[in-house]
Amino acid sequence: MPADAIQFEPLAEDALLLRFGDRIEPVLNDRVHAAVAALRDLPSLECVPAYASVLLRFAPAAWQGDEAASAHQRVERAARIALETRHAPAGAGRIHEIPVCYGGPHGPDLHELAQHLGLSGTVVVARHVGVDYRVAMLGFAPGFPYLLGLDPTLAMPRRRDPRTRVPAGSVAIGGAQTGIYPAELPGGWHLIGRTPLRLFDADASEPSLLAAGDRVRFRAIDAEEFADLDAARHR
Repeated sequence: MPADAIQFEPLAEDALLLRFGDRIEPVLNDRVHAAVAALRDLPSLECVPAYASVLLRFAPAAWQGDEAASAHQRVERAARIALETRHAPAGAGRIHEIPVCYGGPHGPDLHELAQHLGLSGTVVVARHVGVDYRVAMLGFAPGFPYLLGLDPTLAMPRRRDPRTRVPAGSVAIGGAQTGIYPAELPGGWHLIGRTPLRLFDADASEPSLLAAGDRVRFRAIDAEEFADLDAARHR
């Protein structure tokens, strides 16, 4: 995408927002991650990708110069040059296999969701594990991945009565998205399973297991394997 097709919006004295569009779709998200790849080497600049935008955080003092241009103007100019000249690919990201125990106490909404969609629980699980997902962005809570790639036949409106507590590791569907709750949180998505993996650890060198641009593959496991993996994580 040419840099002149991107909207640059000042958000604060140390932030610019780059808008690529206003929809949730893979093509726009590809452009977002390609832009992050092109901009990541600019000095004193942090890139935070979302579905169709990138937040640029910068240190204003590091971008001040002798000319009359403001820090915002200098960052925008440098970003436009980088986007026009580098043409960096989005990259494939790391691939993560996420084990999930579907249904039962770990996925209390699976049966209701399947009935609403006119499918069996087995078909819902097969379609959920049958595709690769991209981590489009992290948001809502630290380490919460919004995943692109959900089979359209599994799209389901959010619950009318959100839960005040959703267990950590819950795998859920909300609208045309799927995601994983990294901690015990409130939430209105439909819980179809749960992973024993820890998605966010504030004390780790890399706190979030998943990063924007990574790939995710779900693997169905039974309750016994869930218990074994969960016990191994707590040893």
